[in-house]
Amino acid sequence: MEYTKNDILTVKIEDIGDNGEGIGKVNGYTLFVKDAVIGDTVSCKIVKAKKNYAYARLMEILEPSKIRVAPVCKYHRQCGGCQIQAMSYEAQLAFKQNKVRSHLIRIGGLDAEYVDRIMEPIVGGENHFHYRNKAQFPVGTDKDGNLVTGFYAGRTHDIIANTDCALGAEENKEILECILKYMKECGVPAYDEKTGQGAVRHILIRKGFDSGEIMVCLVINSTRRGEFLPEKEKLIHELVKIRGMSSISVCINSKRTNVIMGEDVYTMWGKRTISDTIYAVDTEEFARTGQGVTFCISPLSFYQVNSRQAEKVYSVALEYANLTGRETVWDLYCGIGTISLFLAKAAKQVYGVEVIPQAIEDARRNASNNGIDNVEFFVGKAEEVLTEMYARGEAGADVIVVDPPRKGCEKETLDTIIRIGPERVVYVSCDSATMARDLKVLCDGGYRVEKVRGIDQFGQTVHVESVIMMQLVEK
Repeated sequence: MEYTKNDILTVKIEDIGDNGEGIGKVNGYTLFVKDAVIGDTVSCKIVKAKKNYAYARLMEILEPSKIRVAPVCKYHRQCGGCQIQAMSYEAQLAFKQNKVRSHLIRIGGLDAEYVDRIMEPIVGGENHFHYRNKAQFPVGTDKDGNLVTGFYAGRTHDIIANTDCALGAEENKEILECILKYMKECGVPAYDEKTGQGAVRHILIRKGFDSGEIMVCLVINSTRRGEFLPEKEKLIHELVKIRGMSSISVCINSKRTNVIMGEDVYTMWGKRTISDTIYAVDTEEFARTGQGVTFCISPLSFYQVNSRQAEKVYSVALEYANLTGRETVWDLYCGIGTISLFLAKAAKQVYGVEVIPQAIEDARRNASNNGIDNVEFFVGKAEEVLTEMYARGEAGADVIVVDPPRKGCEKETLDTIIRIGPERVVYVSCDSATMARDLKVLCDGGYRVEKVRGIDQFGQTVHVESVIMMQLVEK
């Protein structure tokens, strides 16, 4: 049977999609219902109908699922950032474990029974809320002309006014309210995307959860360094009262673009960077061993948003690298050297590659600050640096670690890894679908997946971090 837009149906949710949407069927017709969870019986309204399936809006929960919990945030449905906040944490972990498993089978082409043998249990987190050490808040005006900040509603650029996100650091609310108060009192306008006018575009807040240090960076629509903010001393005076405040800066971005950060950062008060320490953990008990690496973090640095779970990710990656102290290791997409420096403590030599020059500057500084001298960093695209050095005979590797962006590795990078032929490849990923696609290429090039483990870096969301160990079986 075929249905049309605006039809209202009752459906039992029996599955969940990769993006957290509930899936159910009515007379063989599939419905994807956002905000519904497995086990719910709901009333929903079709918003987009196709021949064999439709997308529907949740209207009423007629019978709640046993795994449904009361969401902490009243905006969770509007915002869309916490897609599965209405699921119990145990159910969230099961969903993420199955998501990685499904991608390895469906996209990676691995046998289901084999995946079940090599897949280790997902690693959950102790803190499911207020775990993010970084948040970027757009600034704008509401329909009444009031200054607001918060998050964009799903698939829009309409700001949901909310200064108290349940995932962000608890200090964020005080910081955001302080900045909004200053802007109102001093007549500082919010940036208007439609006209390109206005001053404050975004507010970036970062916190070192280990150090307690806080960084605030205002992204300003300006072309000249001297024209930041009127009476900025008032803002600084109030912000420095907040416990942990260590760095206040502005980032210049006058481009008509969706890219949040510009390249020019000017420190108004305090330090240019804040610090945070990531500790190695025992991968049996996932308890800290006491050995840590301290990182300097600038406004433009890439740094895992969940510091405590990042410790588990890096420790699993180090375990999978299986280093003895004799290996040469390449760390591709190395950022500020987070994984590189962990690897360097157990390897003979580590080489890191990252396309962002400032990240490499931070990586080199981090290595120096931690007294690690067996690591070298290169600026450039991973596929270009690795290919060029391989052609010159300078890219020998026993282990290669990749931690690419969500889109995965470039094909040229994978081809060069296969040509180099390291004994092991450790793949760290925030998108198990693109990871599975890339693993298929590596498997076709002579590698076999030996271990896989998910780590819940992003509680209340559909995202999951994965670590894979691959072994070379044939050249």
